[in-house]
Amino acid sequence: MKQSIIGYHLDEENHWVAELACGHNQHVRHQPPWVERPWVTHESGRAAMLGFLLDCKKCDRGEPRDNP
Repeated sequence: MKQSIIGYHLDEENHWVAELACGHNQHVRHQPPWVERPWVTHESGRAAMLGFLLDCKKCDRGEPRDNP
């Protein structure tokens, strides 16, 4: 299910996590060559992706909201 990005935070290992409108969180790493997300490495890039729709596997599985 597609959900929009409403914010970001860093996890305990300093990896960026997208906060989704559904209440779930999803890592948004830039790890070339496997995952290409250069926008996540800069504040302006992350801001530009607010509202972007990500596929939320947790919604697909009917999981409860993540803890804030």
